[in-house]
Amino acid sequence: MTFRLILIRHAKSSWDDATLDDHARPLNARGRRAAPKIGEWLANQGHRPEEVLVSSAVRAQETLSLLGFHAPARVVEALYHAEPTTILKTLHTAGLGSVALIGHNPGLADFAAMLLANPPQDKDFRRFPTCATLVADLPIESWRDLRPGIGRLVDFTVPRRLD
Repeated sequence: MTFRLILIRHAKSSWDDATLDDHARPLNARGRRAAPKIGEWLANQGHRPEEVLVSSAVRAQETLSLLGFHAPARVVEALYHAEPTTILKTLHTAGLGSVALIGHNPGLADFAAMLLANPPQDKDFRRFPTCATLVADLPIESWRDLRPGIGRLVDFTVPRRLD
């Protein structure tokens, strides 16, 4: 059996209000333009999640709202600035075969790199900029079987490649 994972870093956030806590920062204009582009690209490629796991941060929630997904979403507090081991543990709780996860760097970039058997030689993949999106297939029977080094790259993009 093959499961599919769509990893998305939240879109570009705003630093305009210095009084806001990091968790409360919203998207900026660039982020509000990028997220729908990524959502459209995913839909056009046939990458539609059945379930979404999303960080509790405002910028992650706003990214999700602009992607156009029609799947149930679960807010996971532990995904806020999660380390790769936390991301892996969170994915172990997923229930459906195609899951999108929206989170933050540096943990998301590190997780993406350790997930794939053959990570791409792509500078954007290594740095995983805002709204970077990875689609990977996983030869597993259950999310509990997920472990590093087994993912196969299906697609990867960043918003500026879609302009």
